Amino acid sequence: HCFSDWKEVFNVPKFADAVIIATPDNLHYAPALKAMAAGYDLLLEKPVAQSIKECTDILKYAKRYDRIVGICHVLRYAPYFIALKKVLDSGKIGELVSIQHMECIRYHHMAHSYVRGNWKSSKDTTPIIIAKSCHDMDMMRWLVNKPCKSVSAYGGLKLFKRENAPDGSTERCLDCPVESQCPYSAKKIYLQRRQFLYVFDIPDNDCKNYKYDSLILDKLRTSDYGRCVYRCDNDQCDHFVASLEFDNNITGAFSMEAFTATGGRLTRVMGTKGWIEGDMKKFTVTDFLTNKKLVWNKDISSLPGYEGHAGGDFGIVKDFVLAVAHRDTSYLTSTIDLSIESHVMGFLAEKSRVLKKRIDM
Repeated sequence: HCFSDWKEVFNVPKFADAVIIATPDNLHYAPALKAMAAGYDLLLEKPVAQSIKECTDILKYAKRYDRIVGICHVLRYAPYFIALKKVLDSGKIGELVSIQHMECIRYHHMAHSYVRGNWKSSKDTTPIIIAKSCHDMDMMRWLVNKPCKSVSAYGGLKLFKRENAPDGSTERCLDCPVESQCPYSAKKIYLQRRQFLYVFDIPDNDCKNYKYDSLILDKLRTSDYGRCVYRCDNDQCDHFVASLEFDNNITGAFSMEAFTATGGRLTRVMGTKGWIEGDMKKFTVTDFLTNKKLVWNKDISSLPGYEGHAGGDFGIVKDFVLAVAHRDTSYLTSTIDLSIESHVMGFLAEKSRVLKKRIDM
């Protein structure tokens, strides 16, 4: 079959067991409902949808039609987080008390994706706590393994707005006289460092050739990726913190930060008998009684089936295929119910930030 529009897929008789929806954020909801109604199981890219109502609608459809729905929270399948979760569940650090978790976006990734790029508008896509950090809401919910009771959040857009544009700067980096002094310069990111070039849809087999520069320069002259970061009509937060209260008097502190030099996640887990410190490359477990330390620092690139997202991509696809083949959702590490719950946590965190008040789940 060959289709010119997603709606056409569901106008023909069912021809597969499952579909993968990896469309832009505003094309998750309607295709997901159509797919489940048409008899397909579903692997759905995050974010699930653009509002709490849309997310809960998808949950209702999954229940109504008895569909297997996997959400691409791939960090659950990363060897690092799997190992960390096993330590928690083993009781090595006693009873869980609290978690501190930080997502480091990196300054140039923030400029690329959430200032100039496809996710610069929270209204057209989703708020950044969902667009970028629904992985982290899910991760905290998974590690705690208790329902979230309330959330209180703060943050906003501090830097990337017109009033902060440097004196003498212009609408585009290519003709800006102060571009060389800007760490967010499009010339630096795309032309000199050759980062994120996949968005330009240009051949990459000769990217070291200087003739390739003309293709990049053309994109910087004509697309949003060449615009000044202070003049991009963006509204996504560049810093966001949330305090989470879970059942059993467990607390969580989450921080999403744009202004970091490195990416990834930093996590600290506090228990009654020990604690864990980790950075997605290794984690250290310290026993309070003996002061002995257990270190996990495997080279995940050498592990079987290693793929992207800290090794999680292959794992989620494998488990989804097994779940569909056996008609058994236990092959997935998360039920659709928990995936939706963690999305609701994120949407309510954004509501709390906007209203400046604590929100109960």
